[in-house]
Amino acid sequence: MFKPQYPRPDTYPPATIRPTPVPVEPSAAAPAKTPAGLGGLVQSSPGTALALAAGGVAGVLALASVAVSLLLAVAVTAVALSVSSVVLLFLVRALRQEFKSR
Repeated sequence: MFKPQYPRPDTYPPATIRPTPVPVEPSAAAPAKTPAGLGGLVQSSPGTALALAAGGVAGVLALASVAVSLLLAVAVTAVALSVSSVVLLFLVRALRQEFKSR
């Protein structure tokens, strides 16, 4: 009753996959070599370099505007919290003086 019963091990034979060799036919002319990467897709020219530079500048400006807007949001939040804390301080002091005078 208290002895663990383990399941029986699998008895099926493992499947083996053997690739079949493909016969290679010798060709007379060697195929043309294709360029690796994106170098063959875009021809290098001054216009291409200018377009890449403009894209980089646009990306940097977009990231800078996002960073500036985040900093501005933090600054506005800080000003709002400081103003509300000063108003709350004045209200608490006014209530304390009112209760002391009674």
